[in-house]
Amino acid sequence: MHLSGLFLYPMKSCAPLPVEAARIEPRGLQHDRRWMVVDADGRFLTGRELPRLTLVRAMPDGDGLSLQAPGMPALHVPAPATDDVVPVVVWKSDVRARPCDAAANAWLSAFLDRLVRLVHMDAGVHRPIVHRSIVSPQAGDEVSFADAFPLLLITRAALDGLNARLAQPVSMLRFRPNLVVDDAPAHAEDGWSRIRIGGHDFDVGPPCVRCVFTTVDPARGERDPDGEPLRTLITYRRGESGVTFGRNLVPRSTGTLRLGDAVEVLA
Repeated sequence: MHLSGLFLYPMKSCAPLPVEAARIEPRGLQHDRRWMVVDADGRFLTGRELPRLTLVRAMPDGDGLSLQAPGMPALHVPAPATDDVVPVVVWKSDVRARPCDAAANAWLSAFLDRLVRLVHMDAGVHRPIVHRSIVSPQAGDEVSFADAFPLLLITRAALDGLNARLAQPVSMLRFRPNLVVDDAPAHAEDGWSRIRIGGHDFDVGPPCVRCVFTTVDPARGERDPDGEPLRTLITYRRGESGVTFGRNLVPRSTGTLRLGDAVEVLA
């Protein structure tokens, strides 16, 4: 088995950024989901509510972020240069994040046609992992602005099996993985508890429970009118926790992942 896909999402729910290598940090891949859009009350916003978020291309730019979107001028967002924090909520997590400047808020509000704010997670912002369904939870386990865990892995064969059931195949990017593994049986990840990729160890967390976000086509920023692929997934991937596809990971070492790295199952 080997690593065939490696993706970052610098701003939560933004367009995927394919890379050939990425640095592993305790809270996930470097630059992954360190920025997030929130509403006026500080509640996180994603492609579930705002499908057009998937059209925003967010690129790490020094300590800041470069934003591009259809019909919008490019914008450089500097990392907040203040110790100020604002309360924000990601699912059940209360986080004290850094507020970004007014220009970023205005740019995103104009594109999304809704009053929003942008916040940043730097090294001084912490969000503990709430769900600890992993083999060896450790004190200090953290996560970025991702939904629940630092990374998400999917096997290529799992997508192939889904597409064989669909009238119109979908891209792997519907599922927003960080890591894609080739040469493994479909859903082999369901049985893993610890893995090693390129010499770096990971605990395998619970399955990723899927929602309406899978119906958003990231190339168009629109939902599928037939509710696919979620409608088909329900027919064969529904379990006690919901409809699952892919597995969450917690890194247990730092270093660099690269396309082509060998993937080993440890347990």
